[in-house]
Amino acid sequence: MNTEFDIAIIGGGIVGLAQGWMAARRGQKVGIFERSSVAQGATVRNFGMIWPVGQPAGEMYDIALNSRQLWLEIAAQSNLNIEECGSIHLAHHEDERQVLREFIDQSTHSTEWISPTEVCSRSALANPNGLLGGMYSPTELRVNPRTAAEHIRNWLASDCGIQMHFDTPITSVNGNELRSSKGESWTASKIIICSGSDLCTLFPDNFAASRLVLCKLQMLKSVSQPDYSPAPVPHIASGLTLRHYESFAGCPSLEAVKTRIKQESPILDEYGIHVMASQFPNGEVILGDSHEYGDDITPFDKSEIDDLMLRELEKVIRLQDWTIKEKWHGIYAKHPELPIYEEEIDEVVSLFVGTGGAGMTLSFGLADRYWKKMKGE
Repeated sequence: MNTEFDIAIIGGGIVGLAQGWMAARRGQKVGIFERSSVAQGATVRNFGMIWPVGQPAGEMYDIALNSRQLWLEIAAQSNLNIEECGSIHLAHHEDERQVLREFIDQSTHSTEWISPTEVCSRSALANPNGLLGGMYSPTELRVNPRTAAEHIRNWLASDCGIQMHFDTPITSVNGNELRSSKGESWTASKIIICSGSDLCTLFPDNFAASRLVLCKLQMLKSVSQPDYSPAPVPHIASGLTLRHYESFAGCPSLEAVKTRIKQESPILDEYGIHVMASQFPNGEVILGDSHEYGDDITPFDKSEIDDLMLRELEKVIRLQDWTIKEKWHGIYAKHPELPIYEEEIDEVVSLFVGTGGAGMTLSFGLADRYWKKMKGE
C-alpha cells in the first residue's frame, strides 16, 4: 500500500530522535511524533553525560563508543555544543582504589590511574581530603540535557528531511495507521514505538509482559560556582558508583565495597544512591542521583534522599557554594537484563523502549545496531 512515511517514530526523546536519524541516513522518509511540544522526560532530566566507561567490555562498550562517535558527528554537522571532558572515578577508600586498579588491569577500557595531585589538577571539584587517587577515562562527553534534544530535533528537520509532529499524542495504532488524540491520522510502512516511560498508552499488554520496570531518580543543580573555569572539567564519579555500573562487576574487590557500604549506611542501598557531579561551562554543577523502582515510586520527592546525596557528595567533592538552584526527578523504563527492550508486534509495529539510565550514552549506537540488522549491513 502507499503510505505517507516509510518510518513513523512514536516518541521524540533521545531514543526516538536516534531512531529517526539512523532511518533517515539510510534513505527512509521519516516522521517523528511526540505528545509534548518539546521533549520533557528522562531525555532532559539527566546529567548530560555520555558515559561509555560504565558499559561492560564487549558488545555494549563497542556500542557506547559508536554512540559517542555519532554524538561527535552530530556536533560537527549541527554545531551542537559538546565537551570531550572525560571522567574521573575517585577513590577515597582502599577498597575503591583496589576495584579501580583491578578494572584498569583488565585493559578492556581506555583508562589510567592518576595520583591525587593529578586528580586535583584536572578537576577542582575533587575533595583532596583522604583522596587516594582516581581512574581517568578520556571517552566521556558532556552535552546540555536541557537543550541538546531540541537542537537535534531542529537539525533533523532542517537538514535530514524528517517531518516533526510534536504536541501530537498518538493514541492508537491500527495496522499501518497512526491516529492522534486530535483526530488526525497518518500511515507508515513501519512504526517504531519509542515511548520512554509511558508503558500504558500503546500496546499496554505487551509492555506488561516485557519485564520493563520504571525507575525514579532525584537530582540537584548548584548555583554557578565562583572562579569557575569555562574549560571542560571531567565528570566526577564517587566510589559509590562502582556498585551501580555493570562494567565493574568482574572486579574481585567489588564485593568488599558493597559490604562496607551496606554496613556503614544501608539506607544508601535502599534508595539506590550513588553520587556523581558534572560541572557545566557556566559553572553550574549537576549533582545526583538516586534510584527507586516500581511500586516504591511516588509523585513526591523525598528530602531525605536529597540530604543523603549532599552528605555523600560533600565527602568526595568540593564546591565553593553549595546553594542548590534546582531540584527535580526523572523517570525512565529499564529492563532487568537487556540494554533496550525490542519486540516485533507484527510486520509493521516494533517496540524499542527501555534504555534505563543509559539513554544518552547508548541511544545512537543501539539505533544504529537496529538498522544494521534491519538492512543486513
